[in-house]
Amino acid sequence: MTSQLLISSGSADDHWTDPMTGGQSSTPAAPQAASRDGRRAGLTALIRIALAVLFLDELVVGFWNQAFPESFYNNFPTVTLTPPFSEHYARDFGGATLGLAVVLGIALVVPRAAFTIPAAAAFSTFAIPHFFFHLAHLDHASPGEAVFLTTANAVVALLGLLVIALTLLRDARHRRRPPVR
Repeated sequence: MTSQLLISSGSADDHWTDPMTGGQSSTPAAPQAASRDGRRAGLTALIRIALAVLFLDELVVGFWNQAFPESFYNNFPTVTLTPPFSEHYARDFGGATLGLAVVLGIALVVPRAAFTIPAAAAFSTFAIPHFFFHLAHLDHASPGEAVFLTTANAVVALLGLLVIALTLLRDARHRRRPPVR
């Protein structure tokens, strides 16, 4: 009787591979492979949820700024705390935000590390300094506005970092390990 080793391709069709012959067995992969695939699928689902939140946030904010900059300035919570209004600045910000939405949308549809990590890193490059800017500029905010602004900006900034961490965790668990002898 030969010992067998699982070589996982990450698909549901994994089979045992005989290390002596390299041939594939008709025996389906062991339950632990299904468990690993389940964890990977769960992490991918979490990555997609976080990306969906970020994508929708950037899509709405970007479109609103690009198409209706004065409306955004007058109606989006706490924006008027940092005057003055500039249509040029608002439209530029809207366009850049829509660009982030495009990259996040691609990562959402194809959640491979090659897409998720750069998209989340690009978003975080904006979101983390944005959080700290607002944290340092709460002078004219009411207590409710300060809590809302700080919480909302912290959540989205952390979601970008979470996407990176979950992607790295998911892909580290999926790497093939050399056989133990």
